[in-house]
Amino acid sequence: MDGRILRAVGGIYEVETGGTRLLCKARGIFRNRSISPCAGDLVRISTEDNAEPIIEEISERRNVLVRPPIANLDMAVLVISTCEPAPNTYVIDKLIAVFEEKGIESVLVFTKMDKADCAELAEVYENIGYHCFFTDNLTGQGTKPLEDYLKGKTAALIGNSGVGKSSLINCIFPDLEKQTGEISKKLGRGRHTTREVTLYPYHGGYIADTPGFSTVEIGRYANIQKKDLKNCFREFSGKECRFADCVHLKETGCGVREALNAGEISESRYRNYTRIFGELSELQKK
Repeated sequence: MDGRILRAVGGIYEVETGGTRLLCKARGIFRNRSISPCAGDLVRISTEDNAEPIIEEISERRNVLVRPPIANLDMAVLVISTCEPAPNTYVIDKLIAVFEEKGIESVLVFTKMDKADCAELAEVYENIGYHCFFTDNLTGQGTKPLEDYLKGKTAALIGNSGVGKSSLINCIFPDLEKQTGEISKKLGRGRHTTREVTLYPYHGGYIADTPGFSTVEIGRYANIQKKDLKNCFREFSGKECRFADCVHLKETGCGVREALNAGEISESRYRNYTRIFGELSELQKK
């Protein structure tokens, strides 16, 4: 039978197949090949002789994230809190670069709109073609447009601890009981309330809740070569540079830097690009 892994916990995989759900183990051959089945994987399982269901094959993945471990995404929904914790554009732009490299659409959702305004920050991303949504997870206000946009897609809610991913999941799935956790005032970030990736069927697609994080080390998320990072910043596309191999740092005749000076490219996005480039340079030296 063919199915999709909804959740993986301690070597046990919950697989949806033919309208039912089975708890399965995986063949040892995957471990020998250094392959770990993960949520979102399309798999073939066997249930011969009434034995415990076994995952026999994993279909080729369209894409896969190592952190959080999930495969075959259409969208990565970046959940960003307006405050507590405050938005971190460096983390946002690192994650968007990862998703661009993997061919996953980035969607930005700003939560806690009752506490602070993020219109100016959202405008930066809307201007370069990213869809942005604004929600109040306490009242559910603003979730309907997002829900409609996610129908029929496989999407994962991704973001820092405490930004409100679990609360947003509760708004989308009102009958789902999940802990939301309290914000740690001392640390300025939330406690982890989601321990593993879980896919929830949703109008012909799936929405995944994922564990929160406090930092993003880009080398753990994607293998982006520093020379290719420019391709992960879509606003750089179409800017004519003097040299074909320009990486948009200090080169003569750089069209991206000219656009930056003309106000056509966000200063925060360009600043984060240079920081990520430096991070990749250090990683590739090692």
